[in-house]
Amino acid sequence: MTPRDASDANDRTNGSRWSDLDRPPLNATGLRRALVREGGLWSSLDVVPETGSTNTDLVDRAAGLPEGAVLVAEAQRSARGRLDRVWTAPARSGLFFSVLLRPTEVPVDRWGWLPLLTGVAVATGLSRAAGVDTALKWPNDLLVRVGGEERKAGGILAERAGTDGVVIGIGLNVTLRENELPVPTAGSLALAGAANTDRDPLLRAVLRSLEHWYGTWRAAGGDPAVSGLQETYAAGCATLGRTVRAELPGDRSLVGEAVAVDGDGRLVLATDEGVRQPVGAGDIVHLRPA
Repeated sequence: MTPRDASDANDRTNGSRWSDLDRPPLNATGLRRALVREGGLWSSLDVVPETGSTNTDLVDRAAGLPEGAVLVAEAQRSARGRLDRVWTAPARSGLFFSVLLRPTEVPVDRWGWLPLLTGVAVATGLSRAAGVDTALKWPNDLLVRVGGEERKAGGILAERAGTDGVVIGIGLNVTLRENELPVPTAGSLALAGAANTDRDPLLRAVLRSLEHWYGTWRAAGGDPAVSGLQETYAAGCATLGRTVRAELPGDRSLVGEAVAVDGDGRLVLATDEGVRQPVGAGDIVHLRPA
């Protein structure tokens, strides 16, 4: 038994702060048995009770790890989202994990598709495993509907790791209750009426979906059209067809209708002046329903 498995076993039997019968610990041994296999993408899978940030940990350790390392935390103290936003959630209420990818056969200028690819993989994996409808907000938020309202249930953060690696972090609220929401616009799979909130099969489904999409994209040389990624992302993107405000670097903003996601993964806005402006970085605010 490894130290991480022993920790899980002790938590089951001792009255620790991790004890929540509605939120059992992940089965690290079972997850490794299901996902880590010869010829597959996932080379290792570790589950830790708590850490600051799985992304920070994996970036720091990336130099000594092969592609496909997966680090999962039952709780994070310093989880980060895009634009240095803080991500908070009770222990074992969601899936908080990072993966190390090394897409060396893909041109670097196409690596910007990785967060969007991950969004597609998470959404398609959850549609099968959780039985809940999800949508993607450009570039990397996962949305669910709670009481008819659109709410954020997950987010994705990609960070470079050395010269040939990318660490992608995924945070997903699974059993978060209404009184535990950090902000009113947050949601969870449970609040959205998911048919399954067992985190083990959900994590397996998401990682298998990510392996599939990453393999397809990589085999196509990172081409988003040939791999089907661009079309699939657009089909599931809740941002397209809406009037949005893009909060841009340098305290600038741009309002327009989101009309496309281009070949570089940028959101294309059509402004009132008749200009089509691609946006590659910034925060997007949905101003009206599609």
